Amino acid sequence: MQVAEHDTAPEAAKELGAFLERRREQIAQRWADATLFRTVFTVSRDEAVEACKAVVDALADVARSGRLEDVAAPGFDTVRDQLGRMAGSRARAGFDPAHIDGEVVGLREPVAALLRAEFAEAAHPDAHAPTLALAVLMGTLRLVVMNTTVHAGQELISRQRRQMLEVATPVISLWQGIVAVPLIGTLDSARSQVVMETLLDAIVEQRAAHVILDITGVPTVDSLVAQHLMKTVAAARLMGAECIISGIRPAIAQTIVQLGIDLGSIVTRATLADALAHALGRQDIAVPPRPVAVGASPR
Repeated sequence: MQVAEHDTAPEAAKELGAFLERRREQIAQRWADATLFRTVFTVSRDEAVEACKAVVDALADVARSGRLEDVAAPGFDTVRDQLGRMAGSRARAGFDPAHIDGEVVGLREPVAALLRAEFAEAAHPDAHAPTLALAVLMGTLRLVVMNTTVHAGQELISRQRRQMLEVATPVISLWQGIVAVPLIGTLDSARSQVVMETLLDAIVEQRAAHVILDITGVPTVDSLVAQHLMKTVAAARLMGAECIISGIRPAIAQTIVQLGIDLGSIVTRATLADALAHALGRQDIAVPPRPVAVGASPR
């Protein structure tokens, strides 16, 4: 009895594969009207039908291989490519994984209806086994699509985070050959990498000889922040640009001294204006002294 049960699953899987191949056109036509396909292929229904056929062919390959529960079955590669991209499109449109999962679940019933009708017409003695095989196959399909959706969502979040970091780290051209990067907020490793890449690209594009890193908007400077700054300075020097760090407030100066951080090889200035004046002076451009405010002591 155990042997018979063991032999039933492969036979049911092969029978399911043959059914999917026979009913390829009907399944594709029904799936083309399903929400998942209809909302992605909005230009041409024929395009949706062709996409559905590709998925049906892939599922038939999986069924014929007997690996109904194996997400690594070769046939699922096409599913990942086709349905994965579609699910990713739905995710970018704002639909959560639970909603997308519901749309994938909706693909089962049209196939099950055709399967039941075919077995009823043929008076199949054991229609339960292929129906069960279909349930297993569609369950694995859900898992494959969800894994792909989650992965696509993570990539989307990472890409959006990087875009936000790039927007939050502009490179400003102050003068010919002089660029500035105003840093605002915490300078962690990820943002430091974006700052470095963006700055180096700007040095090349604008042929900048002087770079000003303004940390006026950085709330605190610890050893990690200082390390990031020094790496950025070193990278800019390798590109032939001199770096100036501006925005050194009294509290930050004290912190740097207490931490024993050596910035002796780096030009520092209290304000962005002072840093710009230094950079202009290095280009032999005369900068008139700033007027002293009324009531203030001359510096």
